[in-house]
Amino acid sequence: MTLWFVFALMTVAAIFAVLWPLSRSSSAQPGGSEAVVYKDQLAEIDRDVAAGLIGLSEAEAARVEIGRRLLAAADAERNLPARANLGLRRASAVVALVGLPIAAVTFYLALGSPRLGDFPLASRTRMADASQPLENMVAQVEAHLEKNPTDGRGWTVLAPVLARLGRFDDAVRAYRNAIQHAGDSAERRSDLGEALVGSAGGVVTADAKVEFERAVAQNPDDPRASYFLGLAAEQDGRKADAAAIWQAMLSKASADAPWRPLVEAALTRVGAPVAPALSNDAMAAARDMSEADRGMMVRGMVDRLAARLKQDGSDVEGWLRLVRAYMVMGERDKATSARAEARQAVAGDAERLRQLNEGLKNLGLDG
Repeated sequence: MTLWFVFALMTVAAIFAVLWPLSRSSSAQPGGSEAVVYKDQLAEIDRDVAAGLIGLSEAEAARVEIGRRLLAAADAERNLPARANLGLRRASAVVALVGLPIAAVTFYLALGSPRLGDFPLASRTRMADASQPLENMVAQVEAHLEKNPTDGRGWTVLAPVLARLGRFDDAVRAYRNAIQHAGDSAERRSDLGEALVGSAGGVVTADAKVEFERAVAQNPDDPRASYFLGLAAEQDGRKADAAAIWQAMLSKASADAPWRPLVEAALTRVGAPVAPALSNDAMAAARDMSEADRGMMVRGMVDRLAARLKQDGSDVEGWLRLVRAYMVMGERDKATSARAEARQAVAGDAERLRQLNEGLKNLGLDG
């Protein structure tokens, strides 16, 4: 309100500065006063002649000079511009002083938006320049969230970025705020637990374990929460419990699950058997089989895979599945032999050889 009052005073001062000269009357003397003086001088000459103070010739010369001046004064009076009406000028000044502000306010109320509030920061920063550094964009979002701490969507967007930047403590706070203001879910609980693990340098702490347990309670098939619960058991020295968790994950997973290699490597790390990956149809058929029949089915699949690789040894993933299957069945000698055959088959392709050696390392068979 103070700002508008200052603006009003400035407007009034500007109008007064322009209109003040119009309200003043002219200080110049009227042009007709000079002619009156000359007429008085002519009368005085007549009086001086009558009194005998001057002669007739001097009086006539004086009359001629005064008459010339009188004519010049009369011509000047006729050439003067018409005098403005002082009352009209003052009325115009008053109308301008009062009318202009009223007209401006009227137009603003009709065409403007006097009650329109400030735009929120979110709408002004939402279209941030994607070319600027990620840290600058994160700083903008953090500044917005300081003023709008209940913006659940903002916390949900910010949290994974902070985790990607390695700011795990800030990511933990962001995930907690996201859960509080955007709603609880198994995915957000797993995100929070993983951030806690990152903050602890890879250790599944008690707080992280609680979050993973909450995620599994909401979604028993959450693979990330289950994996970290198995990792917690392994870190506690309970390898059998870890293996049981991971084997249960694989028993329900499809053959192309993206996290399957990670879990299989974890099972190999704790010395537990890894069930070979089966297709969805094979998994459905295996559910109705006895243990012996299921073992025979798996053996047949492994033998067919070995035969195929002898014909076409360029399939790196196939070699890794074969080596893994032999290790699961306890046939380490066959696994070692398959490793040698695989290396010989892809020796001419540096990229395939690199992929093979990396996969064998994950299986613990890179010697």
